Amino acid sequence: MEGGAYGAGKAGGAFDPHTLVRQPHTVLRVVSWVFSIVVFGSIVNEGYLNRPSEGEEFCIYNRNPNACSYGVAVGVLAFLTCLLYLALDIYFPQISSVKDRKKAVLSDIGVSAFWAFLWFVGFCFLANQWQVSKPKDNPLNEGTDAARAAIAFSFFSIFTWAGQAVLAFQRYQIGADSALFSQDYMDPSQDSSMPYAPYVEPSAGPDPASMGGTYQQPATAFDTEPQGYQSQGY
Repeated sequence: MEGGAYGAGKAGGAFDPHTLVRQPHTVLRVVSWVFSIVVFGSIVNEGYLNRPSEGEEFCIYNRNPNACSYGVAVGVLAFLTCLLYLALDIYFPQISSVKDRKKAVLSDIGVSAFWAFLWFVGFCFLANQWQVSKPKDNPLNEGTDAARAAIAFSFFSIFTWAGQAVLAFQRYQIGADSALFSQDYMDPSQDSSMPYAPYVEPSAGPDPASMGGTYQQPATAFDTEPQGYQSQGY
């Protein structure tokens, strides 16, 4: 169960790329990775304008350098986070410890939810600054498509990261419902507290009454007390 609940393949098994790419959370990671490239790539390439009358470039989002910096920072960090967790998905089947698998899935839940929140903040920030931008700052409408693309893919990233958090939570629930997930789980065959079943002597004859006779150890077989000599009267 832990192999299916916490990753592709069994614990300690060989890496299977075909199984990995079919995992829904892996697909969402790749999509989130692409979205992050679009966001920070759009801002880096066309998010800064330079008017002839000014010597320095300014951010296309209402001349607010914090808006461009936030979009680039979140995009780059999300890009690296996706690569990190894709590497974890590849290594996951090699993790034999249930405790370590639990930590990995819990971190996936927390990190994915956190990035969904950061993308929500980024979308609201960029959209607001774009809305209040002054047309006179960009009379030629340079980089407007890139600016809108960064806003749109910031919005899409909210759902891809939220989806990763939901899938990770489902994986955690599946593992938590499994007996193998519990640290207190014990194989019944290894439980020394369970009494042994009595030995049943096989029947040697057709008499049904003699079948299933229960073997009992003589009471004096392990008696260590001396019995003493008793004389018999003649």
